[in-house]
Parts: sequence; C-alpha cells; structure tokens
Amino acid sequence: MKNETKVKVVTADPSALGLFGLAIITLVASSQKLGITSGVSLVLPWAIFLGATAQLFACINDFKHDNTFGATAFGAYAFFWYAVGFTWLIQNGVFGEKLAASADIKQLGFAYLGYLIFTLFMTLGAMETHKVLFIIFVLIDCLFIGLTLTSFGIMEHATHQFAAYSELAIAIFSFYGCGAAVLNAHFGKVFLPVGKPFGIFKK
Repeated sequence: MKNETKVKVVTADPSALGLFGLAIITLVASSQKLGITSGVSLVLPWAIFLGATAQLFACINDFKHDNTFGATAFGAYAFFWYAVGFTWLIQNGVFGEKLAASADIKQLGFAYLGYLIFTLFMTLGAMETHKVLFIIFVLIDCLFIGLTLTSFGIMEHATHQFAAYSELAIAIFSFYGCGAAVLNAHFGKVFLPVGKPFGIFKK
C-alpha cells in the first residue's frame, strides 16, 4: 500500500503587491486621461512593470493560495495592461507606420466591452471578499463603461472624463487596500478597516 504525504507550503498574501501595482498604473494613466500629463511614453513602463508584471506575480501566488478569485482577477488585469502597453506601442508606430495607420479604435471598444462583462461578474464575487475590494471593482466597472463608450465614439468627451475620474478613484482605493493588506498582516490586527463581506451569496 502506497503512503502519501501532503505538504502545505505557506506563502504570504500577494494581494498587497497586486493592489500596489494597480494603484500606481491607474494613478499614472489617469493623469494622462485628465490632461495633467501628456502622451503615454512614460506611462508605458509603469503599465508593463506595475500594472502588468506586479499583478501577474500576485496572480501566480494566489494560485498557490488556492484562491481562484484573486488569481483570476490579478491575472486578467495583468494581461490587460500588457495588451494596453502593446496597443500604445502600435499606435505610436513602434511596429511600423503601416500598422499604426490601419489601427481601428473600435476593436479596442470590443476588448473593453469584454473586460466590462468580466468585471461585472467579478464584482459579484468581490461582494464576498471585503467592501474596499468591492468598491474597487465597481470603479473598474465604471472605467470600462467609459472606455467602451469612448472607443465607440459615444459622447466621447463625457465618457472619457468619466473613465479618467473612475481610474483616479481606483488608484486611491487601491492604495488604501494595499496599505490595509500590509499593515493588518504586519500588526496582526485590524489597523485599517476594509469592511466585512456582504454575506448575500456566501454565509
């Protein structure tokens, strides 16, 4: 008879790093959308390293935690920022003027629409994590609504501003969520409250 031994590997919660990556890129990207800064040349590194890679790192480690929700969320948004980074490279002619000239912005609209659908059902899941994370997901919903409508040319100025302010709010709440995840674990108590789950779908 074969004996099996299961070993549990304990790893730290990666959500603080993932939220930090989200906070930094949305702060920098929203500054460009709001017209405080211009261009995407110096947004691009933060999109690749913080928006994408930091969240991908959090995703991989959440899989080790057997956290399907966290791993899927961080992974999906990590690859979103990789795709956005490449989109900016294409639009700025890095891969040639012909590719830049043939870009159809409505294709981005469909991508944003897909991410909106994804984020809507993830928002339901976030209701059973904590309220700060739920607010972040609601704001991400707002961001994708704004981006989708802008890309399809619907009330472009208003929807662009809606997306910009939503993105800035994501940054603010993500910084708070990051701080709470670090300090609550570090001090072993509730140092920064995040709010209890709603308890509607999961008791």
